[in-house]
Amino acid sequence: MNEAPLIQSGGQGTETVTVAAQNGKMNEITSLERRPEGGPGPIRRTALHDTLVSHLRDMIIEGDLAPGTRLHEGQLGEQLGVSRTPLREAIKYLASEGLVELVPSRGAVVKRFSAKDVKDMLTVLQSLEELAGRLACEAASDAGIAEIRAMHDEMVARYKAGDRLQYYKLNQQIHTAIAQLSGNAALADMHAMLQTRLKRIRFIGHEGPEKWAAAVAEHEEMIAALEARDKGKLSEVLGRHLTKAWERVRDSV
Repeated sequence: MNEAPLIQSGGQGTETVTVAAQNGKMNEITSLERRPEGGPGPIRRTALHDTLVSHLRDMIIEGDLAPGTRLHEGQLGEQLGVSRTPLREAIKYLASEGLVELVPSRGAVVKRFSAKDVKDMLTVLQSLEELAGRLACEAASDAGIAEIRAMHDEMVARYKAGDRLQYYKLNQQIHTAIAQLSGNAALADMHAMLQTRLKRIRFIGHEGPEKWAAAVAEHEEMIAALEARDKGKLSEVLGRHLTKAWERVRDSV
């Protein structure tokens, strides 16, 4: 059953008509810009690339697509209701993030990291976050810190609701935001790359009530140190948090 067209003002006399089919599958969204004189402008088709990438990434994070799993375009395309072309592009994007490998004669495979790979990446991530914490306490605006507090409060709400995936996404957004508040673009870029590759591993670190509760407690310390602009404390908490992250996942990799 198709959804009725949604008409929104596009500003300066334009309107955008968006039509999306609701059939349980991912579909293309067609945008039609109306010119000020009332005639239709060019149709822009936007493949749901971002949605598809996000969905596949979530499947990897939650283990629905386990490490070593071959990504069959035909099967996945049928399951998700998309053609091979946008699916292939989404898989290539995940390969650029380091979550998928493009293996000769096998095709696309969910990346499997060794224990040493994980330990090495967490070691570098720990150093980056310790530095980010110190810099953020010096450089962050009050508004930037308030935004992280809001994310933290929502993360705790997701924890109390038992919504593990949404909790985890907010958790990762907080770490990303602290890196960005450092004001050091090189640090933030390197942090983003490593954090993306470790998404599945970090998610495992919240399995079980004790591990999850411990991670939340560490985040409570984090936000308190950031709000106090105590750079020594925030750096220490972030470093300890990453050390504990390895302890929580080392038996699972």
